[in-house]
Amino acid sequence: MLETSLTGQYRRLDRLQLAAVCALMLLGVAFVYSATFARESAAAIHWYQRFWVRQVVWYLLGAGAGACVCLADYRVLSRWSLVIYWAMVVLLLAVLVPGIGSTHGWGARRWIDLGFFQFQPSEFAKLAFIIAEANYLSRPQEELRAPANILKALGLILIPFALIMKEPDLGSALVLIPTAFLMMYVAGVPKKFLLKLLGAVIVLSALFIVDVLFLPQQWRINVEDYQRRRLLVYFGKDYDPPPGASKAERERLWKQQFDDSHNVRQALISVGSGGLLGTGWRQGTQNILGYLPRSVAHNDFIFSVIAEEKGFVGSVTVLTLYGLILLTGVGIAGQARDRLGKLLTVGVVTLLFSHVFINIGMNIRIMPVTGVPLPLLSYGGSSVVVSLIAIGLMQNVFMYRKAY
Repeated sequence: MLETSLTGQYRRLDRLQLAAVCALMLLGVAFVYSATFARESAAAIHWYQRFWVRQVVWYLLGAGAGACVCLADYRVLSRWSLVIYWAMVVLLLAVLVPGIGSTHGWGARRWIDLGFFQFQPSEFAKLAFIIAEANYLSRPQEELRAPANILKALGLILIPFALIMKEPDLGSALVLIPTAFLMMYVAGVPKKFLLKLLGAVIVLSALFIVDVLFLPQQWRINVEDYQRRRLLVYFGKDYDPPPGASKAERERLWKQQFDDSHNVRQALISVGSGGLLGTGWRQGTQNILGYLPRSVAHNDFIFSVIAEEKGFVGSVTVLTLYGLILLTGVGIAGQARDRLGKLLTVGVVTLLFSHVFINIGMNIRIMPVTGVPLPLLSYGGSSVVVSLIAIGLMQNVFMYRKAY
């Protein structure tokens, strides 16, 4: 009887969404391999240490975790939402502690080194926030008109947002904003309040940009230097030398600006050089010759590798697969049996869309570089596992859409 019940549930999975997910994972393995095979050390390391093999491991772990999420009704999971949320808050605090949190790249403290796995709490915190926020907003719509309840809903986002900004991880913090906003809109929070909130976010964002780009150094908000330089590169503003700077200092700043814009410049060249059908798998000259930096080709700029090697057709294929996942997600939200299921799905769809939009926008220079991974394609354990758990959560809502 149990086997029959489980078989019946598996038949209710959204197969179109799962097919798109599987296709993206196959592309992920192929192009992580392509993006890393050109390294001089690639042939010298053991096969189990290669990036594409590790990516397969993350896919298997993520698929297993996503399948586990499907085994229990999402309403049972929601009962533990605050436990999950506060556990993630504790981990976000822990990662800021020297000796617990580890640093990479620009010096940001975002990871907990487990030896075999670089655990990134901010990725899991996004999903924990969605579960907690959906559970809170699923209360009767009349209660969401009370200012106190609205402020509590905002409090759920402010805590992880502030802690993630402290790491700092601007990209991960920013994707929480549209996710929370759309979830509150769907939940029925008064539009008047949401418009005021949206206006405040726009004004604060504009003031932040003006502060970073135009105000003297002594008046600027204290942000990391690399974050400010990324914004200057995005807006095409020259690095201003300090008053009385020497010729050598001016030349140093010019070279630094050239180096800082190298990644996005080469990514844009990669996308443009692919043409209609691309140069062929493992034949991308930008990657082979190292013009697209090999430290980022397999993660932040994996879309540029695909666009160069498979051209316009490959790019459209990737966008189509993401479109299928998002559109089927919208359909699942529409079929959800209750407000909780609808809000969970809306949160996941918005989160995935934000990641796709920001990452591909980075590659074609319509968005500044923020280090947001491309779901299921970019190399990375935490991102891949969380994406597959999120897919599993949507499938769970779909499975129980007719359960009463």
